[in-house]
Amino acid sequence: MTVEPPPTTPRSVRIASVAVYLVALACWVAVLGLPKQTLSAFLWIWLATIAWNVRAPWRTQLAFPRDWWPALAVLTLYLYSRGMADDLGFPVHVIEPIEADRWLFGGIEPTEYLQANLCGVPCVRSMAPQWYDVVLTTVYYSFFFVPILTASVLWVRDRTAWVRFMRRYLSLSLLALVGYVTYPMAPPWMAARDGFLSANVDRITGRGWWDLGEIGIHETLSAVSNQVAAMPSLHAAVALFVSVFGINESRRRWRWLLLLYPLAMGFLLVYYAEHYVVDIIAGFTAAGLVLWGCSAWERWRRESAALPRAFPEPTDQ
Repeated sequence: MTVEPPPTTPRSVRIASVAVYLVALACWVAVLGLPKQTLSAFLWIWLATIAWNVRAPWRTQLAFPRDWWPALAVLTLYLYSRGMADDLGFPVHVIEPIEADRWLFGGIEPTEYLQANLCGVPCVRSMAPQWYDVVLTTVYYSFFFVPILTASVLWVRDRTAWVRFMRRYLSLSLLALVGYVTYPMAPPWMAARDGFLSANVDRITGRGWWDLGEIGIHETLSAVSNQVAAMPSLHAAVALFVSVFGINESRRRWRWLLLLYPLAMGFLLVYYAEHYVVDIIAGFTAAGLVLWGCSAWERWRRESAALPRAFPEPTDQ
């Protein structure tokens, strides 16, 4: 895989090609909806890289499918295996996470407390949102775009960093998949619906965008859904991973502000009844394990490559 940047496209040509791309994407969304299937999403990402550097030769443009096909395969496996995880015979856990959260917070269930104080009693998604609901709903839906957009920018600008990013992102997705398959778990909104939490708790994830006509956007963005794929929280895990990766790659002073992203994500997931606090902790732990494990493996490979061979090549005398 080449790591050299492709030839630069003139600014005027780039603006025109990107404009054509955006018009084509808008027409696609208007007629067929968001490209949420893995193959179509990757196709549009590829077209974006072509539009950005439309003057590059085809051998450069064809590097995209060559480099990305393993990621496409892994994410497709993750997507459809995640969707079938609740049909494999494992019992759905409901009581344990509630008891764990109440133990952590001295008998208080965090989702019930947050919705009562920040939304109302009862809390209903169609109620007028507060300003923080707009912010938090936007942060929630960023999960569907931030990782892939980050990977796309890295692929264009720094292929070496892209390899490190994708290694961690795919490993994290597979680790989360193991949790979904072996420990299906009802999220708070489902527990409330079934009578295990207060009936005043509601799934208010899209509340911040209600005035914009948000109806079923979670289902719109999710190609294959699984309502009991909750442990660990991949939203929390990916938010922490992206933030830490950005901090490690940047040298700017403001880079530490990136940590606000996983903190906001973890807070809203509990407030919106998508996850328990223990799911967030598990997600952060999974991200930490993947970051540490990939870094250790890469360090071992570098050190192994630097070791002298046990039997040096003979030299001509």
